[in-house]
Amino acid sequence: MLRFIILCLGMLTTRAGRMDTAPLRERRYREEPRAPEELPDGEDPWITAPEPPRRRVSSESVRQDLVPGRRAPRRRRRLPWWAKWAAGLAIVALVFRKALAFVVITVLSAALHLVGLNVHLPHINLAWPWTSITAGTTTDTNVGPWVLQKIEGISRPALGTETFNFVFTHKVSKNIGFWPCWYSSTFYAVGRASATVDLNPGATWWSPSTGHYRLQVLSRPVTGQAGRVAVTIVLPPPQLPQSVHDISVDNTLSHPIDTQHSWTYPGFGCGALIKPQFSESVVYGQAQNLAFTQATHNPQVTKPLITAAENEATQIIRDNFVQPTVNALGYTLASFSIRWAGAASP
Repeated sequence: MLRFIILCLGMLTTRAGRMDTAPLRERRYREEPRAPEELPDGEDPWITAPEPPRRRVSSESVRQDLVPGRRAPRRRRRLPWWAKWAAGLAIVALVFRKALAFVVITVLSAALHLVGLNVHLPHINLAWPWTSITAGTTTDTNVGPWVLQKIEGISRPALGTETFNFVFTHKVSKNIGFWPCWYSSTFYAVGRASATVDLNPGATWWSPSTGHYRLQVLSRPVTGQAGRVAVTIVLPPPQLPQSVHDISVDNTLSHPIDTQHSWTYPGFGCGALIKPQFSESVVYGQAQNLAFTQATHNPQVTKPLITAAENEATQIIRDNFVQPTVNALGYTLASFSIRWAGAASP
């Protein structure tokens, strides 16, 4: 009975603490209790379990633990910035694919033309997403003024440049007293000339009563099919060069082919009188005047010059102004022709 009272008193004096019973069961009390005389002063002979290390608990985890059956959300991986930009550019390229293809073909054609390469590239019309034709749509847009407005903005270019060659002789005679002194040289010259085409004759030229501009709508855009139009334009005829300043002579290809002179040249002072008359400026001026005469009066030069100017003007108006405008409005150019005022109708 005394032992039982002592045991109860010992249990009341034991220090409070959380005790993990599992390790104690595994140890099965391998540590033997020591005698009271072997313990230091104040040490409890009873074996107590060590306190577990305290764990920091955040407020977020406490809130998650309070909600039953809810797991902590996983942090999502964010896409890198280059992936977002690549996706955005891909979408823009897909939407504006026709416009991008037109720009690429135009820049490539200009680059090849700049380096002197004549490469046939596919023809692509400029088209925007909002101008595409959808099934079952029709339009009553008056396409005539739109095309005419484009043509009126063109300047007056020099077109149909032609290269031609001719031969001329330059002779100078300067007699010193009774001594004859003359010098003659024949040159081979290469000239270049262009005809000017008035693509913007003015508002009165395009008035409806003149009939210089006609646009006929053959069919309207319907059921997903583009409409068809026919355009006929009348322009003033190309003009030949108006002054010698419109003519150039290629000095790199021009050269003398024959020389004749008197028996006294260059002796007896003849060279000092005649040689300055063959300076480059004097010979070039004579060649330029002769080239102007060739480009304005020689049918072998004027006819090819006019024909080349007409063909260039037709291509410029059709490919750069009329066709892109009607395509943007939902039409295709079924036929296009230019007639020149004063020329006989075919």
